[in-house]
Amino acid sequence: MLKSCGWFTSFCILLLCGPVSHLWSAERTPWTTSKVVGSPEPPDPYRLELAYPKLKLFEPLSAAVVPGSKRLLVAERPGKIWVLDGSAKEPQPQLVVDLKRTVYGIVAHPQFEKNGFLYVTSVADSANPSPKGSRLSRLTVARGESLKADEKSETTLLEWPSGGHNGGCVRFGLDGMLYLVTGDGSGIADSLQTGQDLSDLLGAILRLDVDHPSDGKAYGIPKDNPFVGNAKARGEIWSYGHRQVWKFSFDAPTGQMWAGEVGQDLWEMVYLIQRGGNYGWSVREGLHPFRPERPKGPSPFIDPIVEHSHTDFRSITGGWVYHGKRLPELEGAYIYGDYDTGKVWMLRYDVKTKKVTEHRELCDTQVRIVEIIQDTAGEILFVDFAGGGLHQLVPVPPSTQPKVPFPSKLSETGLFASVKEHKPAAGVIPYDVVAALWSDGATKERLMAVPGNAQIEFDAVTYPAEAPGNMPGWRFPDGTVFVKTFSLELEPGNPKSARRLETRLLHHIKMPGNDDEYGAQVWNGYTYVWNDEQTDAELLDAKGLDRVIKIKDKSAPNGIREQKWHFPSRAECTLCHTMAAKYVLGATTEQLNRNFDFGDGKPKNQVRHLAELGYFTKPLPPDPKGFQSGLVDYHDAQQSLNARARSYLHANCSHCHRKWGGGNAEFILLAPLPLADTGTVGVRPGQGLFELSDPKVLVPGDPARSMVLHRMKKTGLGRMPHIASNIIDAEAVELIERWIRAIPKEP
Repeated sequence: MLKSCGWFTSFCILLLCGPVSHLWSAERTPWTTSKVVGSPEPPDPYRLELAYPKLKLFEPLSAAVVPGSKRLLVAERPGKIWVLDGSAKEPQPQLVVDLKRTVYGIVAHPQFEKNGFLYVTSVADSANPSPKGSRLSRLTVARGESLKADEKSETTLLEWPSGGHNGGCVRFGLDGMLYLVTGDGSGIADSLQTGQDLSDLLGAILRLDVDHPSDGKAYGIPKDNPFVGNAKARGEIWSYGHRQVWKFSFDAPTGQMWAGEVGQDLWEMVYLIQRGGNYGWSVREGLHPFRPERPKGPSPFIDPIVEHSHTDFRSITGGWVYHGKRLPELEGAYIYGDYDTGKVWMLRYDVKTKKVTEHRELCDTQVRIVEIIQDTAGEILFVDFAGGGLHQLVPVPPSTQPKVPFPSKLSETGLFASVKEHKPAAGVIPYDVVAALWSDGATKERLMAVPGNAQIEFDAVTYPAEAPGNMPGWRFPDGTVFVKTFSLELEPGNPKSARRLETRLLHHIKMPGNDDEYGAQVWNGYTYVWNDEQTDAELLDAKGLDRVIKIKDKSAPNGIREQKWHFPSRAECTLCHTMAAKYVLGATTEQLNRNFDFGDGKPKNQVRHLAELGYFTKPLPPDPKGFQSGLVDYHDAQQSLNARARSYLHANCSHCHRKWGGGNAEFILLAPLPLADTGTVGVRPGQGLFELSDPKVLVPGDPARSMVLHRMKKTGLGRMPHIASNIIDAEAVELIERWIRAIPKEP
């Protein structure tokens, strides 16, 4: 198979030892020709800024307002619930209670000042489905200067099965009833087929009367709920056909109930929730057929107000209709965001015509938007799961700088002396990595361009420092550009048949002020598509592109195999180049710790060579952490089977499968972490079983039950990686299968 080292593969000599014993004389050539400035899109009209710069919570998942006050309640994922004074410039969180389990949602009773009731949704263990894994409970809080709750006051009101999507958002409606999301409880494709099933509580929004328990329950079922009296339906259900509503809200002036629905394959939706409404899952995903052959519920499907394709949104977070005074131009607009891409959007909806009259992006951020809350004044705050802060939306002041056209062709970027020959401009440095990302058989040529004599801070990005297996990253100066050109052989095994398909840029724009207090940076990705003449490449628009490439293949009909090639959207670039992954996946100590020929025929260790050229702000430490990471070229049969397999998973999977990396499954595939600490061995998959017999993420000695391998072997639904690849890496499948067989069954 093709290796992804590029044309310089023959010079690759992996350096496994630590510091080298000598340095080479060299002189840095500054890169002075950059034309990569600004963005091809109009500037965002807004940005997110920290409302309380010194506030830092740990993985906040939910927040709520204490009724009749300016105090805010915030729940951290591991179970701590805090209260803080939202009117203070620097509020000091005070602990209300520690439930010591995953908390998904919190809400205070409308009469909280009288009764002290706090309602909490939680999950005991989301990785192991159980009939009573998800729970709605009530705590009694002692009111006063500080709010305190005794965990012994907790009363369980309702339990439902956990597993996969557990819902969890809980709010009081304008009618005083408590509304609760359950989620479909499945991993992939609604495997339990609960979405259209009214006989259970899953895949639904429930409406409960918590003030008037009845029929032996700790709550009452309102008599005007839509399915009361239906022997085949649960009376608690208000709406159904939901996969995973992630946050909903009520607009007080209109009474409308808004919800953001997380889709599966292609779409994210915004819905107006109606009494008895059927929102289609899993017969369809939004407006689109998903499993049309499945049985349908009794109600007709309700269409989304708007949809976002996965080129822009990946995990929608529902918001609120804005009624604050700080941003009058947004009065009456529904404002929502996306957890994966950090985008914030708005829409206006005309109830009479049932049409969206305005729909646009407000800003593109690096914030993991997990919750949006509205205070008593109608202002909204964005909760950042990864950074632990609360952000507010602020207008971006008009720029006083003249607009510089963004390069529409690769030849206009100032990165190349000759684009046709792929010859870099002076000061642009080629490099290669130890363990490359699989890209459907393509080879890659990589370049790094640091402006002028600017310098890199070596291993300076440590956020999140407390994450298992965390490895530091490099902090790059403003204007740094990374370049990666993809080529594919149209006749496998014949290098002369290789055609350049695309060149991707990753461009760093330094944020105003301290952009690294908790690791946040701005890196924008752009794709240039090569022309048929292979002389230049043109900038692709923001939405991305799919093309079919014809490959000579004797085993295919008529000797031609068609291969789909996906050119990523700009939003898709942010899904892998994340804060947790230090943004630049290849330019790290562990990945550049190898020898490379820079053009003089004398291979040099890349990290040491950059240091001698003066690229780092300080001398290298005697034994940099990444030099001993254990990362190897997984194609190299001379390396151990374990090191090769762990290096493949590190390069191809760990940017998501790490703490705060964006992957839904809570295991870690970083190579430096001991296998026993990765949360993979003997752990039940949390995102579906795929009809395997008692699968685990990894089953030592048993590849057939190991979900990691199974997902690698799939195409289409359930494939891993779920983006950037359509072709199975056959060599890697064989490698991982041999490795799993060799893992000792006993510790």
